[in-house]
Amino acid sequence: MDLFSSPSQLTPIPLVDGELAMLPQLPLPFSNEEALGRLIAETAWKAESITLWGKQHPQPRLTAWHGEARYTYSGLTLDPLPFTALQLAIKAAVEEESGHRFNSVLLNYYRNERDSMGMHSDDEPELGPQPVIASVSFGETRTFILKHKRSKETVKVDLPSGSLLLMSGDTQRNWLHGINKSTRSLNPRVNLTFRIIVQYADILSDHANLRES
Repeated sequence: MDLFSSPSQLTPIPLVDGELAMLPQLPLPFSNEEALGRLIAETAWKAESITLWGKQHPQPRLTAWHGEARYTYSGLTLDPLPFTALQLAIKAAVEEESGHRFNSVLLNYYRNERDSMGMHSDDEPELGPQPVIASVSFGETRTFILKHKRSKETVKVDLPSGSLLLMSGDTQRNWLHGINKSTRSLNPRVNLTFRIIVQYADILSDHANLRES
């Protein structure tokens, strides 16, 4: 998929009814291999279950939630752990490249080819009407699948180690996304999805206005 004019530039990927852009390699002060190893070793991974159609289902991957705000999705409420030094370094690089600020991150650990993520939208109310989500990948390349909610059009994007994928605009309103299991053997992958919890940002803004008045 030769869509990139420069390896150091966040470049748009054509997407009807949405906004998608990718940077093949996020500039970092450490290697992708070091980031992967430290993320696997330093993160307090959990095997969570979500509620779908009234039934509990174990997630086919390990997860962790860090940052400054609580997050609820699919019947699961996550209380945040503090950002780690490594996460803050990655977050700073993401914010520099994307021009957006983030206060939380969901980490996903795909241990092998059997781990996956079902098709879904990140459209919870606390993410706001047009969520901006920055997805950083380390380790094995996995194929990110998007499916339009009405036309059923499918878009596939490979996410190599060190890449940054930015979803914004009406992407969550109009598209589902996920990662399938694979029939071939795959090495571990860790994905960080940085996001802004809007309600928390509003509280900060209110406090700032009170101090200034």
